[in-house]
Amino acid sequence: MDRRLFLQSTLAAGASAAAPSAFAAGPLKVAVMIPQSGPAGLFGPSSKACAEMAVATLNARGGILGRQVEALFGDAGLAPAEAGQAALKLWKGSKAEAVIGMHDSAVRGALVGLFKGQVPYFYTPVYEGGECAKGTYVKGETPEQQLEPVIPWLAAERKPAKWYLIGNDYIWGRNTNAAAKQYIAKTGAKVVGDEYLPFTVDNFDASLARIRDAGADAVLVSLVGGASVTFNKAFASFGLADKALRLGTLLEENTLAGIGFANARNLYSSSGYFASVDTPAAKAFAADYAKRYGANAPALNGLAESTYEGFLMLEAIAKKAGSLNVARMDAASEGTSYSGPRGTATIKARHVEQDIYVADVTDKGFRVVKTFPKVGSGQTCKV
Repeated sequence: MDRRLFLQSTLAAGASAAAPSAFAAGPLKVAVMIPQSGPAGLFGPSSKACAEMAVATLNARGGILGRQVEALFGDAGLAPAEAGQAALKLWKGSKAEAVIGMHDSAVRGALVGLFKGQVPYFYTPVYEGGECAKGTYVKGETPEQQLEPVIPWLAAERKPAKWYLIGNDYIWGRNTNAAAKQYIAKTGAKVVGDEYLPFTVDNFDASLARIRDAGADAVLVSLVGGASVTFNKAFASFGLADKALRLGTLLEENTLAGIGFANARNLYSSSGYFASVDTPAAKAFAADYAKRYGANAPALNGLAESTYEGFLMLEAIAKKAGSLNVARMDAASEGTSYSGPRGTATIKARHVEQDIYVADVTDKGFRVVKTFPKVGSGQTCKV
């Protein structure tokens, strides 16, 4: 039995095999699993802030199915087994009736195995695609959304000939880079390097030497949090920022703050949301965030905002289904639309069709330079 299956069977043993009966009327408790520790802990404070905003927004318009919403927070920055135990306590112990998850794919695998389709689970961050479990609804951008339209655009704009791919050694980094290879090949460019490093790496000198020696003029960065910060700062210090463009699909405002604008020359990010998106909905959301949390607020970013949208997905599907029953929600999910800071999103195959933005970096932060409207997730989950 592999590690993931062992974790899933171990966690599932702690949960009742039967679907829970309706809990007593009262507040609708929603478990919010976000990284409060570990390599992705950088994203925790802003994600918690956006979850609290979502609860306030929903409750101001009557809650969900006529019930006020209450958020219960669990740490998803732990190892998958431990994060699963935290989720189990919120689900079975505290009687949470839905789960919002902004965390890595290893934890997602553990939670899918734990829930077994018994509780609606909204997974919100950027991810590698392929999750089709019943009762699991995905907000996050897939490689088909972040890379398939973007790499050809960069090929036309910047004409890179040699790409180097570097990521953390787990499913998201590897699958993102695997998809990228296909899109790069279609442009006529070559992949001259492909490497994966542990989350604990703190020295990238050998990798940077390989990038330099390979003559790469484009680098796809699939590193997470602190690793991305350290790599990108070192990339600029190594004198490579003027020689090669960089593209990241997990480069958001917190990470950029760590990198520093001075180290971000020729740096691009592909995302479904930036705090600088200049649409009425996005501007209103950013203004509300700033008003609520003030000048010292954690930087607003796409991962945190995805947590907010997870609540909007929950609200929209539950309203259409008239229930929190997973079977009814699955049936109702297809074609459901809702409006949020990212604009109008439509759920298809339990994933979201959404606008994708490409941003570069100025002395003021991210600047959106290209928009691809209503990009499909590329997923074919049967509903």
